[in-house]
Amino acid sequence: MAKRPPAAKGGRKGGRASAPPPNLSTGDFPSRETVRAFIKDSPGRVGKREIIRHFRLGPEHRTALRDLLRDLASAGNVAPAGHRRFTAPGRLPDAMIVEIIGTDPDGDPIARPVEWPADWPRDQRPPRIYMAPEAAGQPALAPGQRVLARIRPRGKDVFEGRTLKRLDTEGGRIVGVYTLRTDRHGLPEARIVPTDRRAKAEWLVVAPDANGAQDGEVVLAEPLPGKPFGLKPARVVERLGQLGDAASVSLIVIATHDIPTDFPEAAIAQAEAARATPLGNRTDLRDLPLVTIDGADARDFDDAVYAEADATGFRLVVAIADVAHYVRPNSALDRAARLRGNSCYFPDRVVPMLPEALSNGWCSLRPDEDRGCLFVDISIDAQGNKQSHRFGRGLMRSAARLTYEQVQDLHNAQTETALPVDALYAAYRALLGARQRRGTLDLDLPERQVILNTQGKVEAVIPRARLDSHRLIEEFMVLANVCAAEELERLHQPCVYRVHAPPSEAKLEGLRQFLASLDLRLPPQGAVTPADLDRVLKAVLGTPEAPMVNEMMLRSQSQAAYDIDNIGHFGLSLPRYAHFTSPIRRYADLLVHRALIAGLKLGPDGLSDSHAGTLEDDCQHITATERRAQLAERDAIDRYLAAFMADKVGTQFAARISGVTRFGLFVTLAESGASGLVPVSSLLDDFWMHDETAQTLTGRRSGICFRLAQEVDVRLSEASPVTGGLLFHILQGSTPGKPRPNTGSSRKRAPESRRGRSGRT
Repeated sequence: MAKRPPAAKGGRKGGRASAPPPNLSTGDFPSRETVRAFIKDSPGRVGKREIIRHFRLGPEHRTALRDLLRDLASAGNVAPAGHRRFTAPGRLPDAMIVEIIGTDPDGDPIARPVEWPADWPRDQRPPRIYMAPEAAGQPALAPGQRVLARIRPRGKDVFEGRTLKRLDTEGGRIVGVYTLRTDRHGLPEARIVPTDRRAKAEWLVVAPDANGAQDGEVVLAEPLPGKPFGLKPARVVERLGQLGDAASVSLIVIATHDIPTDFPEAAIAQAEAARATPLGNRTDLRDLPLVTIDGADARDFDDAVYAEADATGFRLVVAIADVAHYVRPNSALDRAARLRGNSCYFPDRVVPMLPEALSNGWCSLRPDEDRGCLFVDISIDAQGNKQSHRFGRGLMRSAARLTYEQVQDLHNAQTETALPVDALYAAYRALLGARQRRGTLDLDLPERQVILNTQGKVEAVIPRARLDSHRLIEEFMVLANVCAAEELERLHQPCVYRVHAPPSEAKLEGLRQFLASLDLRLPPQGAVTPADLDRVLKAVLGTPEAPMVNEMMLRSQSQAAYDIDNIGHFGLSLPRYAHFTSPIRRYADLLVHRALIAGLKLGPDGLSDSHAGTLEDDCQHITATERRAQLAERDAIDRYLAAFMADKVGTQFAARISGVTRFGLFVTLAESGASGLVPVSSLLDDFWMHDETAQTLTGRRSGICFRLAQEVDVRLSEASPVTGGLLFHILQGSTPGKPRPNTGSSRKRAPESRRGRSGRT
């Protein structure tokens, strides 16, 4: 039989807590702690009815009980679990939607909730659910599938799930390497080795289901019905290429994250039928020396800038490709663009949101070619404060296609040119001053660039340059995005806002305690601003603690999203913000363009009333596709780095601890930026105690303490290009720090792990 998680010890099966009710006379009311304890000790969900019955309350207590439960939920002492029902924090409801994230070594699927309680204890890992075998005749669950499952606790942080209903209309997807081998009887056998490192089991393939796959090919497969126990059967549905080929890394990532790559024929036909934009009623900007400034490898140029000094400060013009002219609402092009949500960028390729005829053609602001655009003409004073803005639809001709390096060199050399380089930098310095006075969060997180040779192999991994020319474009784009949000509010048009919520109080409290261990302070709850966080970053600038503080600051932040309800942008310290400047690669920007066109009556291709009613769904969708792209791009970098490191197993590297968990340490190499895991099993035999607040892993007997951002020497022990995983060992001779005293609420006993074998390091 398939393994089951161990059952929790003690307690009764079913029913309510067996403790006798308190001896309350009429008019008595239980204390806050008494109600909290009752909910905690009850095995299931608790509502007012159960509390009233247990404490023998009367009708006169209902209002007080409602207020008490509301206060307990607000403080995180109990967790909402359905309509007017509650559980103790860290407990899951009886039924919920879960997503399959991998398999155990025996092939049984492992899941986690799509959404778990917001108050799930910070010192616990996300809930892990071991799914029971599917009913006979049903295909096995594969990574990525979602089901409605019945949940039962089976131990600390461990649950069992049984499928109530499959929510995916299609079967699961398996991406892996088709491998031929012999079984224990010496007979030939074909298996699929998953490329997802969370999948611990392989899949069996019989000859009729191989679809011609060859040994070592990357394939896309689907699960088949099979026996409830043991490895599950699968059918190859698509062959993606030989493992090790130049394109294999990106193809694995694209298939794993289900990123659409092929455009419908109707969308391609519409793109190829596009023609040059006529002047018509547009403003003629062709005599204005607008320039595009992008990376050296960029092929789609969707923004151009111009600046000139005037009597009060500066005039700025930001012109953006008029994608809305070509991608009309509800067309085949529009449906394909919305499905993708955004372009995805990998070291060897781009998966564009729009077909190449548009993304690199008619919508790209190529030099010396007429292109339609939406523009905003902005006036700022000498201190960088915006005075006015005006939007319009124009026809432009880019004066030059410049790279960031070219612009920086022109500025540094003070070379005379007809291009507005000096004015651009003067305006940038004014905008930068305004940004600094406003107080924004400016994290200093190193970014690596993977350089490929002509064979698609990793040639080098280098730090990505961060020049003033990059910041210049960022400041111009931020200002244009602010103008777009303000203009749509002025026009009373629906707006797709780019929102960034402040950090939660729980995350801020954890950050506050961590900073206190470094003698750094944050204001009390409810008073933290981006300027306060940036002040901390400036205080540690150039110190050994700077990487650690930047990393912890990033982890405390919420994720930015798209929404029709404006809550402002915390990181940029802006009350309103929208994305307007990249409609070739972001669907959100196209929606903002359409709203501006409709509000300013600039043409018939604006946002319609019917489409305005679906913006909330659009926001949820494009937020999800953006996060999918971010995960895919990061996944691709990890796999390229693993391939780059594969022939360096056994080599020693200088590294820095970039993550501390109960199951080990994550380290990042100083030279390449490659990251991997140091399993706790490879550390010295000891009781290893994890302190999440201080971000330390401390040996109880040895006193050895590993902490976030600590410099260590490591040896690469394993590199898997298939999964992108790297494993390291910390070498003897690294100098771990002494344990720090716990601070604040972290003085409770830290979780322990006893791992490792004596003499191993």
